[in-house]
Amino acid sequence: MTINTVSFLVENKPGVLFNVSNLIRRRGFNIESITVGALENSKYSRMTITVDVDQKTLNNMVEQLNKMVEVIQVKRLDPLRTIRREMLLVKLDVTDPMAREDALKYVNSNHGLVLDMDGNTLMAEVTGEPQELDGFLEKVKPIGVLEMSRTGITALEKGQLQL
Repeated sequence: MTINTVSFLVENKPGVLFNVSNLIRRRGFNIESITVGALENSKYSRMTITVDVDQKTLNNMVEQLNKMVEVIQVKRLDPLRTIRREMLLVKLDVTDPMAREDALKYVNSNHGLVLDMDGNTLMAEVTGEPQELDGFLEKVKPIGVLEMSRTGITALEKGQLQL
């Protein structure tokens, strides 16, 4: 199986997210991540779903999504022509001065931002490809991850390509 990213435009109204996720659930697809946001024209929203499925299953999912009344357009995003990003908020235990120093080093080397720091904790924001965030978390795990939250993947195609 392969990680695939599908982006689609939907009507921006109550129940659409439920209907889309319910369709995917009923078909037995597992959603790795999902992001939704209204467009500048608040009549529509862009949904980006990441799924770990083979091509046949992906084609089936796209076909089913295209049949939904609330779905305006569906597009499989080519990984070679797509920028994917995810944001991580993480709170670390930095009671130990060495842990604080290491945490700051890892956040800076990943182009992250320190959002809050007190005597015992450091909260950071790191944005990047999902595997970059996974790598960051592996580095800071020995420091002590107290809490974390990931947004899920959002994506746009490069160049003139549009949904």
